[in-house]
Amino acid sequence: MLREIRPAIVMILVMTAITGLAYPLAMTGIAQVVFPHQANGSLIEKDGKVIGSELIGQNFTAPGYFHGRPSATTDVDPRDPTKTVPAPYNAANSSGSNAGPTSKALIDRVKEDVEKLEAGNPGAPVPMDLVTTSASGLDPDISPEAALFQVPRVARERKLSEDRVRQLVQANTAGRWMGLLGEPRVNVLQLNMSLDALAKR
Repeated sequence: MLREIRPAIVMILVMTAITGLAYPLAMTGIAQVVFPHQANGSLIEKDGKVIGSELIGQNFTAPGYFHGRPSATTDVDPRDPTKTVPAPYNAANSSGSNAGPTSKALIDRVKEDVEKLEAGNPGAPVPMDLVTTSASGLDPDISPEAALFQVPRVARERKLSEDRVRQLVQANTAGRWMGLLGEPRVNVLQLNMSLDALAKR
């Protein structure tokens, strides 16, 4: 019986060593050499201090900043651990909303968001990504249209010309990867950092 079991045990140990140790360590080493920035979380630093990641959005709400997409992530309610509370861009709880297109709560929330945005920029069509959440709830990017929609508010709050803020949006717009894949996008954190840097000049 031991003769039949021994090959299985040896195979488990060998495969565990290969797939559980050797392969992950090799891939980690290659990633650190070839793509060190991405392998370490695509972190963004300001004055030598990490302030975020290119991959995870942040909840900007001040009127003088560009805002990202709504986020459906939640966290444990500190007053009642059996419940959850909204916690936008909670990286520990990546998730979208379970609300479907017939959900009254979702429809009401989107209508309310559209009304607020229209009040701040009358006559301009509201971009879809400013009122809908992403599947992860952590999307750091918005469309160029969503950024341009916010230009009048940001320019007004920052006392800058709309043309200058529009140029900043264009300078922070990334195109399709290799000109083919994905959509043009604007990283909200990087755009807001550029905005702060402009104010310091």
